Amino acid sequence: MATSYKPFISNCFIQRRISHVSQKSPHFNLPPFPTFKPLKKILPGLPLLIDVQKTMTDAAAKLLEAFVDSFFQFVDQPLLPSQSNFAPVEELGEAILVTSIQGSIPDDFPEGVYIRNGPNPVFGGLKSTNSIFGRSSHIWVEGEGMLHAIYFKRSSQGSWKVLYNNKHVETDTYKIEKQLSKPSFLPAIEGDSLAILSAYLLNWLRFGKVNKYISNTNVFEHSGKFYSVAENHIPQEIDIFTLKTVRNWNVNGAWDRPFTSHPKKAPGTGELVTLGVAPTKPFAVAGIISADGEKLVQRVDLQLNRCTLCHEIGVTKRYIVIMDFPLTIDLNRLLRGGRLIKYNKEEYARIGILPRYGDANSIKWFEVEPNCTFHIINSFEDGHEVVVRGCSSLDSLIPGPNLSLKEHEGLSRCHEWRLNMHSGEVKEKDICGGNVVYMDFPVINGNFIGVRNRYAYTQVVDPIASSDQGAPKYGGLAKLYFEESCKGDKEKAEEGVRVECHMFEKNTFCSGAAFVPIEGGLEEDDGWIIAFVHNEDTNISEVHIIDAKKFSGEVVTKITMPRRVPYGFHGAFMQISFQAQEHNSVYHQQTP
Repeated sequence: MATSYKPFISNCFIQRRISHVSQKSPHFNLPPFPTFKPLKKILPGLPLLIDVQKTMTDAAAKLLEAFVDSFFQFVDQPLLPSQSNFAPVEELGEAILVTSIQGSIPDDFPEGVYIRNGPNPVFGGLKSTNSIFGRSSHIWVEGEGMLHAIYFKRSSQGSWKVLYNNKHVETDTYKIEKQLSKPSFLPAIEGDSLAILSAYLLNWLRFGKVNKYISNTNVFEHSGKFYSVAENHIPQEIDIFTLKTVRNWNVNGAWDRPFTSHPKKAPGTGELVTLGVAPTKPFAVAGIISADGEKLVQRVDLQLNRCTLCHEIGVTKRYIVIMDFPLTIDLNRLLRGGRLIKYNKEEYARIGILPRYGDANSIKWFEVEPNCTFHIINSFEDGHEVVVRGCSSLDSLIPGPNLSLKEHEGLSRCHEWRLNMHSGEVKEKDICGGNVVYMDFPVINGNFIGVRNRYAYTQVVDPIASSDQGAPKYGGLAKLYFEESCKGDKEKAEEGVRVECHMFEKNTFCSGAAFVPIEGGLEEDDGWIIAFVHNEDTNISEVHIIDAKKFSGEVVTKITMPRRVPYGFHGAFMQISFQAQEHNSVYHQQTP
């Protein structure tokens, strides 16, 4: 979720019916009228009957549209002045040269692209609908995904060329609404239960899908290919140079479920570990994709008895880490008039440790204190223990959008679980001890995923700025030193790890922070933190590059963006070679 936290629910995963309508129409999933194929040989007038069938189906589509247009009113959700940078922006159309750079890009900075995903609703913003069935609304983590990319290309003389581009991820549902030129999918997550149920039904009858595929949460690489993802659908492969959507990625037809926003590369093998969560059984399925991305090596029904919003999956050298916490999607609860998504701190919370190639019976479950953990910092093995570190809250930011954060229970703090695989013992603690620092969106040096690491980097929540937003704002960055204690009496049990902060000026907030390692670096923190930063007083967006070893010091590089960049979710830095793309005119622009 950003809290990343995506509208993972949305797809009720009702199977699509075979289409008997022209694929050129966005309404190509209406239930078909009986086919006339058996009559081909005895009815010479069959072509006429087929035309009649198509006319009847088109008429049904028009009647459904007329019903929605008559009884559902789309309403823009208003934004407070302090929420102005959550508002969407237009696509650029092509990459543009960035010329305003304060400081210098480090000589040993790698060539590549810093790319961040985030919601960018089309047709003006997030919507609510009023109807005879009640009201339903988009929640703050919805909105079609837009990629924002900064390209760092070095010339043969050693100087840098920096380009910026943005583009919507063109999912199947994005294409449908663009073709219709109006908001068409009814919001189906938050609101009156009857309104949500009617939205499910009408969306499915009209489009064969109960909600939009937003692809707005993260970007990842596997086997040299790049993907945009949100966990209510499979990923979309992206051309990293143009940001064009290439195709849906279903691992050659082997993966037919949603796909976690945070798949992990398995240490040692390079295989990709993923998780698919759905509101109907099987509620959660873990999968392992081959290192070349061509086949599904392992598929395991975890046999959960509820649909828990497990936003992230963890890995170690031998295990997969499953978070089964009491933020749940429950269709039966919705049918009874309750909320589709609800956090219940009275329900159980547990962490499952699954052997890499094991089945559901081999999972060892550990009961832990109830919480919501959307993001895992890292997980690794330490003797008989599996150590899991994450950003944990006592409440949830889902569903929003009118949730107040004044009580801070929905804000995350860094937490550690030590799970003893021999004794079953659980040890828990707040990593920062008695120092209350709210933070989320953790990143580490990617070379240390699944193994013991010394450092992590997080975005620091500004509780005051976030209190009335319904969504957190991040006023700084933090570096956590797991092997160093904070100053103070080392005998005190509440003592936490050392935390070094890099705070921004007033009314300035970041999103999409990523770690950029120095190629051939000798130490774990050899590298930089890069992040999109926005000043709400000046309405100027920048990209900041910060030396990870001089974390609280001055910014190394400030790149002023030629356009406003809205707040978003997760970012990543991808090392890429521009040589194969020299034919692309985008990269032939003249550097002044």
